[in-house]
Amino acid sequence: MAAARVLLSGRPESVSFAQSVCGLLGAGPGLGPWPTYCGFKRGQLVLSDRPFPGASARLPLQRPPFCPFPALDQQPRAPGAELPTNRGVDLAVAVVLQSSDQTVLLTRRTRTLNVSPNLWVPPGGHVEPDEELLDGGLRELWEESGLQLPQGQFFWVPLGLWESAYPPRLSWGLPKYHHIILYLLVISQESQQQLQARIHPNPREVSALMWLGPDVAAAAAATEDGTDTPRRLPQDLPPSVLAVELEENGGARPLVLPTSTLLRTTPATADSKERVSTGTKFALRLWLQHLGR
Repeated sequence: MAAARVLLSGRPESVSFAQSVCGLLGAGPGLGPWPTYCGFKRGQLVLSDRPFPGASARLPLQRPPFCPFPALDQQPRAPGAELPTNRGVDLAVAVVLQSSDQTVLLTRRTRTLNVSPNLWVPPGGHVEPDEELLDGGLRELWEESGLQLPQGQFFWVPLGLWESAYPPRLSWGLPKYHHIILYLLVISQESQQQLQARIHPNPREVSALMWLGPDVAAAAAATEDGTDTPRRLPQDLPPSVLAVELEENGGARPLVLPTSTLLRTTPATADSKERVSTGTKFALRLWLQHLGR
């Protein structure tokens, strides 16, 4: 049996699948984020709304406005419509890789994946039992993009925490997956060109990749999912961004991606339209704050 992944300080048991982590930490009805104290252990993340022995960081924790878990206890479920009872909340890590040119790497998940297909996200995935969180992030970066970062040529800081469900909205169906995603900013001393030259994406998980600069990242991050508040976007946004798309024969070709694709929001009904994930928008906002923008 794998060790519990997401724990609350002072509670020996893991958070159960159906519980809202944000809610347990005192999140109110607002959009957040909520400052959260974190302790990083091998294969585990310990959280609290107040300092505790072993806490090494205080990070923003957020969930989407349409997160299904706060509403689950308030809505009757049809007979047979049950949530998983044999597991808790899983821990995932995602690497926001920044080049020396101040661009970040995003990958498009393949359409065949069971979870979040066709979404633009940073490389990332599950943390293995007894795995250090940075090691898990760098392993996922290598597994998805083929990139291995030389020791001594990068440094990293934790950016923030995101409570994720899939399906992401109750209107899509009951959630089958529940994660806390830890976003790590990994800052490389190498340029985008140097990093790109070593990328060999895994076609089972990645169908395209791109490097996003601060201006387009800010526009994508401003199209916040689940709110009715219109955001004013810059008038000088480029109409498209250049990406690289994988071909079925194993090759790659340039992809001119309309910028409007990156500005889409999560629809009320289930579909797999290409867009930037809601959690990724949160991570991009934190990255831009780190840049001082």
